[in-house]
Amino acid sequence: MKTTIVWFKTDLRVHDNVVLNAAIDNGDLVVPVYCIDDAHFGNTEYGFKKTGAFRAKFLLESLQDLDAQLRALGSGLIVVRGKPSTEVVKVARAYGAANVFTSDEIAPEELATIHAVREKLAEHHCTLTVFGNSSLYEVTDLPFAVQTVPDMFTAYRKKTEAYSSVRPFVPTPESIPSPSISDLQIPSLQSLGLEDHEQDERAAIQFRGGETAALARVRHYLWESKCVLTYKETRNGLVGADYSTKFSAWLSMGCLSARYVYSELKIFEQEHGANDSTYWVVFELMWRDYFRLMMMKYGSRFFLKRGISGKNPTGVRFDAKLLQRWIDGQTGEEFVDANMRELKATGFMSNRGRQNVASYLCNDLKLDWRYGAAYFEQQLTDYDACSNWCNWAYVAGVGNDPRPNRYFNIQKQSEQYDGDRRFRKLWSTVTDARLILPISLGFVRHNGILFARSGARAAYRRK
Repeated sequence: MKTTIVWFKTDLRVHDNVVLNAAIDNGDLVVPVYCIDDAHFGNTEYGFKKTGAFRAKFLLESLQDLDAQLRALGSGLIVVRGKPSTEVVKVARAYGAANVFTSDEIAPEELATIHAVREKLAEHHCTLTVFGNSSLYEVTDLPFAVQTVPDMFTAYRKKTEAYSSVRPFVPTPESIPSPSISDLQIPSLQSLGLEDHEQDERAAIQFRGGETAALARVRHYLWESKCVLTYKETRNGLVGADYSTKFSAWLSMGCLSARYVYSELKIFEQEHGANDSTYWVVFELMWRDYFRLMMMKYGSRFFLKRGISGKNPTGVRFDAKLLQRWIDGQTGEEFVDANMRELKATGFMSNRGRQNVASYLCNDLKLDWRYGAAYFEQQLTDYDACSNWCNWAYVAGVGNDPRPNRYFNIQKQSEQYDGDRRFRKLWSTVTDARLILPISLGFVRHNGILFARSGARAAYRRK
């Protein structure tokens, strides 16, 4: 019997899962596995958690739901914990697998993990095969090679729309031939070094991880409420669940396929008509693809202070007190503070809010943009390495922005998007839950600039 391991990562679904379908087609038995990598729950060099409680809870819920979906098809999910290069190899050896199938990765750390797993598997005569499984457009279908992707989004979008097409999504398998798999065992938040939290009743949406919730959200936004028909007009909203799609958390964890969303949109347009709003959802999915391509093209340069531009950003310093005020929503700038309080209390912030608070940190506080990006990495439920770091570099003026000195006038923005002060009033009170910098790590001063001791010198050297 030929056994194939499916190594799930950020593709926690059974619909439109190229990896899962390929494993079924190429193996007599399929063993699904997910590895909880302890490295994802430590501190980054900027002093924040790599994964905070909101995203961790969403992940555990997604694993529970994936297990349920797999068991309905005759399989189940094995969850292991530790280094993937150790634990995934152990599973492969335990089942005598000759192949491990998994989804592609983009960011440098994740690519390094793939490489380490491949090397260890090779020692046991087992191969690792990687499939594209996350984008709207397949990289091989684009009208240019990765290294020649335009550095301006508009040029990329126009050429891609003219010469490429979105592949049909692959069907959900009817069954999965698997050996007997024990009941799901997953760790608690506490065992991951995190504390559970009460969801704030002011949250724009009550996120729940998993494919079931993801498909329900698509069904609601398109077919039940038809909010997609006004998406372009409402997408800059700040209060409520339906001013935007809110698909991002499920997309980032792979509980939802971008191609599935595209397919549903096309069916919706056939029945209810296409307009600027239905197109704009696709437009945003193309931005998501674009940042993935930029990370593929430039790699670790997106994590440097000068980004891919090589230019000095507006903000270069680290000031622990100023950064803490920004995190706590206590800067004195009401619109910024309201958005930061929402993020702290719920793990979510609107796109309009993200642009404003990032601009404020870079241009008004003059702080090193990477500390803002690292806090978002900890805090966001919908964190995606490519979108997060590329967007922050964009706002900081060291990314793909063709316009120099992109600056958001906070007063003007708050009047335009929160003229009735509804959002600011909603978040006028400070949440009790404090997510603070690990001050106990201490700080060091270098050339008159204060840095967090954890990774500070390394961060400074990478300027």
